[in-house]
Amino acid sequence: MRFRLLGRENVLALVQILVAAAACWGAASDEASAQSASVFHIVKTVPLGAPDKWDYLSFDQETHRVYIAHESEVTILDGLSGAIVGKVEGLNKAHGIAFVGRLHRGYATNDGRVTVFDLDSFRHLAGIVTDVGADAILSDPASGRVFVMNGKGHTVTAIDPDSNSVIKTVPVGGKPEFAAVDGKGGLFVNLEDTNEIVRLDTKAVAVTARWAIPQCEAPHGLAIDLQRQRLFASCVNGKMTVVDATSGAVKDVLPIGKGSDAVVFDSQRDVAFSSNGDGTLSMIAVDAEGGLTTLSPITTVPGAKTMTLDRQSGRIFLVAGDADPKAKSIVPGSLKLLILESR
Repeated sequence: MRFRLLGRENVLALVQILVAAAACWGAASDEASAQSASVFHIVKTVPLGAPDKWDYLSFDQETHRVYIAHESEVTILDGLSGAIVGKVEGLNKAHGIAFVGRLHRGYATNDGRVTVFDLDSFRHLAGIVTDVGADAILSDPASGRVFVMNGKGHTVTAIDPDSNSVIKTVPVGGKPEFAAVDGKGGLFVNLEDTNEIVRLDTKAVAVTARWAIPQCEAPHGLAIDLQRQRLFASCVNGKMTVVDATSGAVKDVLPIGKGSDAVVFDSQRDVAFSSNGDGTLSMIAVDAEGGLTTLSPITTVPGAKTMTLDRQSGRIFLVAGDADPKAKSIVPGSLKLLILESR
């Protein structure tokens, strides 16, 4: 095979062709990624029945089970088949669920307290008083503690799961909604009434920073992209605020559906999802350079504003009931779980 040296003009032309080809390939790759993320559809609907009021969902990655808090109970379903496998009953105004796998325990907020239950039998193990309006709850791997957001109390409570006792309850200067952890001792909490995010040290159980997110009206959902250290805060006014988890700087504000109450970040597929009360699922894709792209929303069901994610399969779980326009509520007993997958 014979080779011929190229002249300077030919080399420049070849470089321009290669650059253009790379750009086209990158655009095609990003477009393919966006398309693959945007083909979610409802594959199964599971009737849950009464009680009709509901709040958060949680997915236990170890057992592949979905936990749904609705009023007087937590209903547990198999995340693969959708079959109901058990219930934690005898609750009052259940809101959120967290897990401590090493102790094989679940923690459910209800009526200013946390009910501790066994993850096999679902029977009650203990009750822990926190503060009024115990709402969102999550476990922190860095400290090994469980944290409760007390909405009406304007406080956050840290719990020691080994002793099932309160370590400390701290004021946060506003109504805490949802939270996320960075795995390094940072707890980030939305303040719904002040349009802020506060950061707490999970070992000291103390507020270490307070960041304004002025374009975000009543932040509800909150998720974190651990790789890029960015927070995704969903706002009821149809905006997603992206915040640097280190400095608190607002990096971007993107459109989403109205009435969001939850955000999840799928780190395997680099997509942030917002479930919205207007019956849409908003999606924001993150490319290899960290750029953000708003994808076409998925139509779900009006009122399906809370969700959880199976990070392994990419399945998304939503809860909603059938709307009764005359009563301006949902049809009694119509509560259901929606399971979404990508094609």
